[in-house]
Amino acid sequence: MQKSFFMSWSGGKDSALAYYRAVMEGHVPVALFTMFEKDGSKSRSHGLSLDVMEAQAERMGLPLVIGKADWAGYEEEFIEQLKSFQKEGIHMGVYGDIDLEAHLEWVEKVSAEAGMKVYHPLWQEPRKDLLKELIDEGFKAVITVVDTGRLDERFLGREFTHELIAELEALGIDACGEEGEFHTVIIDGPIFVEPLPVVFGKKIKADQYRILEVKLQSEE
Repeated sequence: MQKSFFMSWSGGKDSALAYYRAVMEGHVPVALFTMFEKDGSKSRSHGLSLDVMEAQAERMGLPLVIGKADWAGYEEEFIEQLKSFQKEGIHMGVYGDIDLEAHLEWVEKVSAEAGMKVYHPLWQEPRKDLLKELIDEGFKAVITVVDTGRLDERFLGREFTHELIAELEALGIDACGEEGEFHTVIIDGPIFVEPLPVVFGKKIKADQYRILEVKLQSEE
């Protein structure tokens, strides 16, 4: 049955593929939803700036709704946003989780508090199959964050290809990055009307992470 939904949007590969599948199944997207740092400077999950994420949303023809919170207030803010969607007549949230049970349980808990249905289009599918689908469907995902304790910073700026998957697996790295080894940004694909006009800047150090600066070309 066709349902309207909001997409829990990270700007990266898993949420993009989950969104694509939900739309291809006939569900109707109404908004993207992303949690940001309390000061609104960057997204909590992938460290992307608001203008980059708004540019993604614009190319998907959708509004970007953001919540702002530190970790202490994260859950409360998330639930309030879900309740707001519910009042607007949106009754389902779509998420890009693959197999992290703890996150699934958290999503189901907060959604139940807001009276919101949950859909995980990628759940329990083989990670490698999902990556192959992403590439074969024409998505372009670029690595923009790495945990240097697990992955070398030379992978920053690399676009996902079948060759990259093989390279990561040869190093013993989960090519999906489900354990937080790295994060990606989607810069093109069948969900966009045109590619995202981004330029990659300097590498920023944040504890054990290295973050590749992502800017819109017009900022240069």
